[in-house]
Amino acid sequence: MEPVYVFSILGGIIILLLVAGAPLRSMRWAGQVLVKVVIGALFLFFINAFGTSIGLHIPINLTTAGISGLLGLPGVAALIIIKMVILS
Repeated sequence: MEPVYVFSILGGIIILLLVAGAPLRSMRWAGQVLVKVVIGALFLFFINAFGTSIGLHIPINLTTAGISGLLGLPGVAALIIIKMVILS
């Protein structure tokens, strides 16, 4: 096989991987964000389950689940402070 064919095939494979790899990265990122939002919703569910004894209820929607999932415990603390101080 001539070197021109080998380099042409390798170049084509590299271009194909570059073109196909870009959408895969964005899909991976979107999947990670979706997993974090679901974990945030579960975390809010458990806070609501155990917070009923002290009268704490945070609604579970896309915004609150996103805040608690992406920001973690500081986000949950902010939601609780907003609920207890500002809204009550």
